[in-house]
Amino acid sequence: MSDQNQNRPIIIKKIIKKAGGHHGGSWKVAYADFVTALMAFFLLMWLVTALSQQQKKGVAQYVQSYKVGQGKGEGKGSGGKPSGPIDGKGEGIFDEKGISILEGEGIGAGGEGSGMSAESVQEMLLSNIQERLSELKDQILVSLSKGNVRIEIVDKDERSIFPSGSSEPSPETVKILKEIAQSVTKLGNKVVIEGHTDATSYSTNRYTNWELSTDRASAARKILEDNGLNPDRIAMVAGYAATLPLIPENPNDPKNRRISITLLYNPATIPGR
Repeated sequence: MSDQNQNRPIIIKKIIKKAGGHHGGSWKVAYADFVTALMAFFLLMWLVTALSQQQKKGVAQYVQSYKVGQGKGEGKGSGGKPSGPIDGKGEGIFDEKGISILEGEGIGAGGEGSGMSAESVQEMLLSNIQERLSELKDQILVSLSKGNVRIEIVDKDERSIFPSGSSEPSPETVKILKEIAQSVTKLGNKVVIEGHTDATSYSTNRYTNWELSTDRASAARKILEDNGLNPDRIAMVAGYAATLPLIPENPNDPKNRRISITLLYNPATIPGR
């Protein structure tokens, strides 16, 4: 019996205690990941609300047409139109015409307040005009043109924005331009300023409607800059004489004598580009 006890193997049981358990810290890592993901989600929701309808359509088109493994220069949406980073620069959400709808618009367009859509800026301008320029509102037209916001300061029979043959703006015109400058000074969009005349022939010592319309556009530019518009935002200043009438069926209509100010959301619409 004693020999059997001596021949029995001795078993040593080791108990290894693992750190953590109920009071461990591994849950903190998971919780931190959850909070980070939640923050990213709410940030995404905030960014989405800042996009215009056109931008949202572009983003949707990009997501639907993008393929995993698709390299730069291969992105094509429906109909063979570019919908992704096709230029090798890693940027490009395009509309059906192949024009970037994020360039010059909304988030990242440059400048404080540039997250406003064209529609929002139009509404803001109309509201400011109604509130601060009610007596002159019939001489100010605000519209959307080719994706841009276009402001037209037009003549009336009894109230001209410039005296005949002069590039010196009337006091009412100065007041309008000051208000426009203050309304758009915080936006980041580039600005195009144009001068237009009616078809009435004007020529004195070889000073024609071409020079007159150009000088009027430049005068408007100076007033805008003097009232807060950053000169770096000026994309173009031009005079078109009577070649682009607002009322084509009546080339001599007073409304054809005007100053046009365009806030660019689609830089491809700048003449010459």
